[in-house]
Amino acid sequence: MGLFDSWLSKDVRRFIKRRDSDAGETGRALEELRSSLYNELRTSEGAKRQQQRCCGPVVAMTFNFMVAVGIILANKLVLGKIGFNFPIFLTLIHYFTAWIFMAIFKGLALLPVSPPSKTTPFSSLFFLGAVMALSTGLANTSLKFNSVGFYQMAKISVTPTIVLAEFILLKKTVSFKKVLALSVVSIGVAIATVADLEFNMFGACIAILWIIPSAINKILWSNLQQQSNWTALALMWKTTPVTIFFLLALMPWLDPPGALSFVWDVSNASAILISALLGFLLQWSGALALG
Repeated sequence: MGLFDSWLSKDVRRFIKRRDSDAGETGRALEELRSSLYNELRTSEGAKRQQQRCCGPVVAMTFNFMVAVGIILANKLVLGKIGFNFPIFLTLIHYFTAWIFMAIFKGLALLPVSPPSKTTPFSSLFFLGAVMALSTGLANTSLKFNSVGFYQMAKISVTPTIVLAEFILLKKTVSFKKVLALSVVSIGVAIATVADLEFNMFGACIAILWIIPSAINKILWSNLQQQSNWTALALMWKTTPVTIFFLLALMPWLDPPGALSFVWDVSNASAILISALLGFLLQWSGALALG
C-alpha cells in the first residue's frame, strides 16, 4: 500500500508539473499575443499598418465618394431650404461634432496613438489646422453662393492645382496615363455640370480663393500620413482644435450677422446634425483616401 501511494504521488506530481508547464507555455503565448496586439494597435507604425490593412485605396475612395455626394446635398439643403445662412458656423458645428466623436473614441481607447512629437513639429500641425479651416470654410461659403454645378467645377480645378503645386514644391511628376485619366474625368464632370453654372461675383471669388488652400490641405495631409506614420483619426485629433480656433476667427468676416437668432426646431436641428455627421465622415474618409 505504501509503494502504491508513493507511485501514485509521483504520478500526480508529474501530472501537476506537466500541467503547470503547459499552463506556463499557454500563458507565455497569450502574453506574446497580447504584446503583439498592443504593439500593433498602440504604436503609430502598427496603427498605420492596421489602417492600410482594413481600408485600402478602393475602399477609402469609394467611402469618400459616397460621403462627398451626400454632404454636398445636405449642406445645400441646410444653407438653402433650411435657411441656415452661416456657412462658417456650419463648418464649426461639423468640426466640433467631429471633435466630440474623437474624444469618445479616445475615452474608449479606440483612437490610434500619434507618432512621437519629434517626428512632426507642432508648427506643421498648426499650419495644417489653419489651412483646413480656410479650405472647408471657404468650400461651404462657395456652396452657399454658387450652384452645385459651379461648386463642382471649382472642385475639379483643385486636382490640377495639386499636380502643379507638387511639381513646383516637391518636384513630383505625373505619368502621361495619369494626366490622361484626370483629364477625362475632369472633362466628364464638367460636361455633366455645365447646365448648372449659376454664380455671382462674390461667390466666384470665394470659389477661386478656396482652390489654393484646398490643394495645399490635401498635399499636407497626404505627406504627413505617408511619410510620418500618421493615421487619419490621430491626425484629425491633433489638428481639429486648431481648425476650430481659426473658424471662430473667420466667422465675423465671412458669416452674416444673426447666427444666434436662428430659430432651432426639430426639423432644422435634424438636418444640421445629419450634415455634421456627414462632415465628420467626409473628413475621415478624405484623410483615409489621401493616406
